[in-house]
Amino acid sequence: MRKALFPPYSLPLIIFLTSLVLFFGSSWRHALFQSNAFDLGIFDNGIYLISQGEKPFVTFRGIHILGDHAAWILYPIALLYKLYPDVHWLFAVQAIALSVGAIPTQWLALQAGLKPTQANLMAIVYLLYPLIFNVNLFDFHPEVIALPLLLVAVYQARAKQVLWFSLVVLVILGCKAVLSLTVAAMGVWLFLFENRRRCGAIAIILGLTWFIIATGIIIPHFSGGQPEAVARYGELGNSVTEIAKNLFLKPRLVARQLFTLANLEYLLLLILPLLWGLSPRHLTPIIGALPILALNLLSSSLQQKNLTQHYSVPILPFLLLAVISALGSNSHWLRNPRHIMLWSLLAFLALAKYGYFWSRYLEHFDTVSPSREAAALVNSPGSVLTADHIAPHLTHRQILMLATQGAESLDLTQFEWVLLNSTYPGWNSSQELVDGLIVKLQNIPEFQLGYSRDGVLLFHRDTSPKN
Repeated sequence: MRKALFPPYSLPLIIFLTSLVLFFGSSWRHALFQSNAFDLGIFDNGIYLISQGEKPFVTFRGIHILGDHAAWILYPIALLYKLYPDVHWLFAVQAIALSVGAIPTQWLALQAGLKPTQANLMAIVYLLYPLIFNVNLFDFHPEVIALPLLLVAVYQARAKQVLWFSLVVLVILGCKAVLSLTVAAMGVWLFLFENRRRCGAIAIILGLTWFIIATGIIIPHFSGGQPEAVARYGELGNSVTEIAKNLFLKPRLVARQLFTLANLEYLLLLILPLLWGLSPRHLTPIIGALPILALNLLSSSLQQKNLTQHYSVPILPFLLLAVISALGSNSHWLRNPRHIMLWSLLAFLALAKYGYFWSRYLEHFDTVSPSREAAALVNSPGSVLTADHIAPHLTHRQILMLATQGAESLDLTQFEWVLLNSTYPGWNSSQELVDGLIVKLQNIPEFQLGYSRDGVLLFHRDTSPKN
């Protein structure tokens, strides 16, 4: 009798250790000043303001936090900030959400009739999928909370737990507006292929209704315009309605956007870690992933076409369901559990970005210590102007602006603190821009240079009442 790769009781320990690895990985990246205002700073700033009872208007983003993605899930997350306001709550929430997805993966495998050893193996396959590690290192995104919940929703639908299914779907919708399309597509799949008509109908209705409300009312109301992502589909139209119309009326235009080498590479990277278990006869779960997959393929942004960022998160649950379906009918082509484990491990080693910790994350290591010291001197909640990579360390305030392109025209006297890095200006900035700001600050008598080391400079404007 072949010995199991992992004892049944080891999975909770593996999930716990994975959570710790992910948490410390994102925390260490943040400590190295590699996190960004877009997107960690946006969410940390908005959630902090919510926790303080303030209007969550993110100044450097220029919109109310609900105008970003209509993610109302940020409001309950803000309860954690009421206990103690710290960005590490977001790292913890993200690490736990990504790790616990292994549990409903195991449930679904058992529900499909797989043996406990196979179910445990699928849970490990989930944890080794490179996106799990990579997205954890890309700041924070609330849709990671939807990842395990999508798996739970399918489990509840198959178990005919309509009420629980509905509640889970509502939470998924609150993680990001675009997930409404995923929910609706999941409903189509449940209705047509899983014989779960009630759950399928509920998902379709809730998904489409929330999509209309979020994109047509909430986001325009709180942002003053169309969803920002519309700009990535400029070839197809200038609004959600126009893009939707052109998808049907201009097939040649759509084909030109779809059939590219970048898209081919993206698809290969997406399926490679699970290729051993995908079978053409068991691909119907992919219906749930089609809206997000199509958005990624049609986008002009290369950020949406890789496994390093969050855009593919809603696709993973349905890839796993396709593999579980193939395993249930013994249609997968790689049968030996050890070979499957080796395949998953090699895919992780090849595609996970753990190497960033000794490469790109150390690019401006010499300025980390002075940046930390200078940030610690910002000891009041006054307005701040700073670099993109420093901003996430100073987000607990109402006014925060970035020293990026366009900052040259800002009235610097509106800020109490200006923290710059002339050695490493950061994203969307330059040496010339920072030098120009420094010259302006030196010519404003109210500003005093309070810290200077290795190109990191902190200016403070005296805001005390004058006699």
